[in-house]
Amino acid sequence: MVDEVTEQLNRAFAALADPTRRDLVARLAGADATVGELAQPYGMSLQAVSKHVKVLEEAGLVVRSKEAQRRPVHLDAEVFDLMTKWIERYRREAEQRYQRLDAVLDRMAVSEGDTSEDQTS
Repeated sequence: MVDEVTEQLNRAFAALADPTRRDLVARLAGADATVGELAQPYGMSLQAVSKHVKVLEEAGLVVRSKEAQRRPVHLDAEVFDLMTKWIERYRREAEQRYQRLDAVLDRMAVSEGDTSEDQTS
């Protein structure tokens, strides 16, 4: 059974698989914007951009708020923190593997150096 955190990560990574949604996130990192403002640089309908925002919202990556007549979209840092922790965990594990490999290679190089000295004597 998949736990809630795994399910949230699945939704977030799936949402970010689309280049348009990644671009929307990048733009929202700079400033909040309405769906209309987000749609301006794209050659797609307001409805299509709204669907992209909805996917990001369902993944927990963005939140829509209401300010008078405006409904700005802004990033929700909580899911990004969760994703960063997940990525960092595996980055650390990979780094540890490379450090262990480097240590083995260093020991092999020292051993080979000892052998070559023995052969020249």
